[in-house]
Amino acid sequence: MNSIKSVPARVLSRRGGHSLEAEREQFDKSQAISISKAINTQEAPVKEKHARRIILGTHHEKGAFTFWSYAIGLPLPSSAILSWKFCHVLHKVLRDGHPNVLQDCQRYRSNIRETGDLWGHLHDRYGQLVSIYTRLLLTKISFHTKHPEFPPSLEVSDEVLEKTAGTDVNNIFQLTVELFDYLDCELKLSESVFRQLNTSMAVSQMSAVQCRLAPLIQVIQDCSHLYHYSVKLMFKLHSCLPADTLQGHRDRFHEQFRSLKNFFKKASDMLYFKRLIQIPRLPESPPNFLRASALAEHVKPVVVIPEEAPEDEEPENLIEISTASTTEPQITSDIFEQTFGPPNGIRDDRDAQIESLKKEVDMLRAEMDKIKLEAQRYITQLKAQVNSLEGEVEEQRKQKQKALVDNEQLRDELERLQRAKQDSDRSQRLCAEAERKANATEIRYTKLKEKHSELINTHAELLRKNADTAKQLTVTQQSQEEVARVKEQLAFQVEQVKREAEMKLEDQSVQMEQLRQELDARRDELDQAQRSLGHAKQAGAELSAQVEALHAEKEMLRRSVSEKECELLSTRGLVEEKELQRSQEADKATREIRDLQGRLLEKSNQEQSLQQKLLDEQFSILQETVREAEDILRDSVAKLDDPLHVRCTSSPDYLLSRAQAALESTDALENGHAQYVASMADAAGLVGALALFAHLTADTIVNGGATSHLAPTDHADRLTETCRDCGQQSLDYLGKLKDKQTLGCAELGDVRRALRGILQLAQELRPKSLDIKQEELGDMVEKEMASTSEAIEDAVRRIEEMMSQARNESSGVKLEVNERILNSCTDLMKAIRLLVTTSTNLQKEIVESGRGAATTQEFYAKNSRWTEGLISASKAVGWGATQLVESADRVVLHTGKYEELIVCSHEIAASTAQLVAASKVKAEKNSRNLGRLQECSRNVNEMAANVVASTKSGQEQIEEKDTMDFSGMSLIKLKKEEMETQVKVLELEKRLEGERVRLGELRKQHYALAGAYDAAEDGEAKPAPAPRRGILKKPPLAQKPGRGEPERDPGLCPPHGANI
Repeated sequence: MNSIKSVPARVLSRRGGHSLEAEREQFDKSQAISISKAINTQEAPVKEKHARRIILGTHHEKGAFTFWSYAIGLPLPSSAILSWKFCHVLHKVLRDGHPNVLQDCQRYRSNIRETGDLWGHLHDRYGQLVSIYTRLLLTKISFHTKHPEFPPSLEVSDEVLEKTAGTDVNNIFQLTVELFDYLDCELKLSESVFRQLNTSMAVSQMSAVQCRLAPLIQVIQDCSHLYHYSVKLMFKLHSCLPADTLQGHRDRFHEQFRSLKNFFKKASDMLYFKRLIQIPRLPESPPNFLRASALAEHVKPVVVIPEEAPEDEEPENLIEISTASTTEPQITSDIFEQTFGPPNGIRDDRDAQIESLKKEVDMLRAEMDKIKLEAQRYITQLKAQVNSLEGEVEEQRKQKQKALVDNEQLRDELERLQRAKQDSDRSQRLCAEAERKANATEIRYTKLKEKHSELINTHAELLRKNADTAKQLTVTQQSQEEVARVKEQLAFQVEQVKREAEMKLEDQSVQMEQLRQELDARRDELDQAQRSLGHAKQAGAELSAQVEALHAEKEMLRRSVSEKECELLSTRGLVEEKELQRSQEADKATREIRDLQGRLLEKSNQEQSLQQKLLDEQFSILQETVREAEDILRDSVAKLDDPLHVRCTSSPDYLLSRAQAALESTDALENGHAQYVASMADAAGLVGALALFAHLTADTIVNGGATSHLAPTDHADRLTETCRDCGQQSLDYLGKLKDKQTLGCAELGDVRRALRGILQLAQELRPKSLDIKQEELGDMVEKEMASTSEAIEDAVRRIEEMMSQARNESSGVKLEVNERILNSCTDLMKAIRLLVTTSTNLQKEIVESGRGAATTQEFYAKNSRWTEGLISASKAVGWGATQLVESADRVVLHTGKYEELIVCSHEIAASTAQLVAASKVKAEKNSRNLGRLQECSRNVNEMAANVVASTKSGQEQIEEKDTMDFSGMSLIKLKKEEMETQVKVLELEKRLEGERVRLGELRKQHYALAGAYDAAEDGEAKPAPAPRRGILKKPPLAQKPGRGEPERDPGLCPPHGANI
């Protein structure tokens, strides 16, 4: 209880007043108490009521000024726990405080960063957490400052998110990356906390563990919103950009999804979080961004904070010490209750309150010590100022004392002269004359001293002008010698003037010394006169003689004084003449300096004009080179569409060498561009590199088009488009070089990407049969048949999923049509699966009957062309099944066309016919498996016809048809409508005929090119290249049966067997 009596007066509650000052003081006091209780060195979680008071304080003053005024005074470098709890409170204030808190925290970013850097360098467990937490807070402040649409609590609607993202794909891309970075910081903090808890085998009910876990509540709230926004933006990005471009985004999201799911699972298993927060559950697998319909399956995770029971407010003013009459009974009752206990055996919580008061007293004492130290520092500064002022006063006092001494000396001399005047009237007149002479001499001395000061000032001014002139003249380079010569002349003149002034000063000082000697002599004469006056009574005659002598001497003195005055006047005239001469010389020097500066300015202008002319000439040379390069590239791109260029052919190897040379030329072009940007006076390197780049790139584009004439259709189209894209990217780069504003930011990244695409396609078109051993053909057949079976199984599964989804999302006629189409597709898939199984059995029978003593690999190697036909046929069947499922998915989702299903059905029928033909060549005529295979082929054709029929009937059932009511038309209007309809019919017939002709030419050209490609490979005697594993690509169209051609070996018949 003795410690309670020593509580300072600041702890006591002050009498309530109605003034704003009292209210502000009470608010500051409550905020200080809440901050000190929330942020301390105890390893326990921050109490919610203290944090709530701080947050309410930010809403009360509409900012965090008071919070930061107390926070910057906390000894954060002294305790890692104190820094950890400070970061926790700051996170809560940012989330739930007033919106202006973000702006106030922006001003103290450096303090937060310094705290994190300090603890990041120390090997302390809490210190590492503080370092990670500060990086999270800095990221949070930066993100919300850059995107004010997102409040620090991250609670925005989907409409605001859509508006913030906008329609520009670059903005959406950048916003997604920033959200990923934000979420990474949150997850890193949670992982660090759990890693420390796992190493210490802690229990969540311990206060030390809860101190670490408490900030994760805000992390869970932030992560739920960030995850939802990331999913929304990822779906939006996939609707705007191709899937390959966003592969990195998907990988990063999947990694974050796994980490976030693990974090939520660990937090849900802890008892500490179960009573404080309701953690949402994430789905078992991340969303499939490649499927647009998966967005409807996404559920926004919602975090629920249960309402807490109101905590008892701690009394801040427990004891009133201001009046002794009220405190003594209270203290006595406290002692009594502590000794004997409260009545009825109820335990009181006064001890806890007393302990809190003790802590508050210690805090106030520390604050008082801090205030005392600051006051002591101010007192020291004031004492230093007082000492400096006292020194100045002492110096002034010394000067005053010296002046008084001089005045006293003059007074003594005056008194002595006055005493001499009393002795004799004559001597009095002599003394007066001597005094006037002395005054005149002093006046002359003062004037000479002033002139001397003026000469010194003039000399200093000339020195400063000389220094300024030297500084100005050193700027120039071309006129350095002339300036140096002028500087030497000026220095010589200044030195000469200085010597003359010193000589004049010496003469004047000599004259002053002579005057002083004469004055001393006159004073000696006065002394002699005084002594002679003593004997005046005894020798009157001698006195009269002396008086006459004095009169004579007086006349002589008058003449000497007049002569000295004439000399002074002549000296003054000489000084004025020198000053006039010096001013004239200074004006002359100023004019010369101005002339020199004008010449220098003119020369610099000439140099600038010549430099600018040189830059313009270099830029014009560059522009001519760029235009020539553009013409070369445009000519090469135009040859891609030139019909005469179709006859030109080239090999993939030559295209590979040309593309590699063009890619290497981009390095020289980039170096030349960098040199030109650094120094635009030399464009030789860039011009030479541009010419080389243009010729090599144009050669690559032309040879790429020539190579595409012998390539398969898929590769030919891709190669042509890549060459055209390379030409366009090169033209865009050259267009940036034509403008000075965009010259510095021109990049070759897109051009290099296009050239690498050409290199890749050329590498793919090179004959790869040498890389594949003949022993691997058998394994390839089995793998291709297995992959075809897997593709069909996957297609059946996807159709079942589409069936269930269609039943949930549609009804009525649409549901009936979708079910009929999907059922027919399912039947077709089952028939294809049976066909593939039967074909596999037939192939095994063919191998067992035909290989003899050889192995299976040797049989396939011996019949390599037949093997390639099987591989091509199985690929075609698998690809057709995949395309059918994708077309059915688009038709069910109303994003595709019914005609796609019809075309896919025809393609599947043709592919299965190719597989049957390939298997039939080597099979025996009486084979049971061959009969089953033909039966399965007919079943597939029937199922494909069912798909076509159900598709057409569904299309007719879904599409609305307009009723043709012409009863209200007149005869002329009916005639007009009839003519317009006939015109449309003729146009459509003409268009149909043209498309049919185009289709025939495309097929003819396809067969011709495929035959030429096979012939080229046969001439080189190389086996077929290996297909790419795991990728189903559409093969070129197989030879349709019934074309009037004789039946041949499937390995030779399909032209695409060696191109897949």
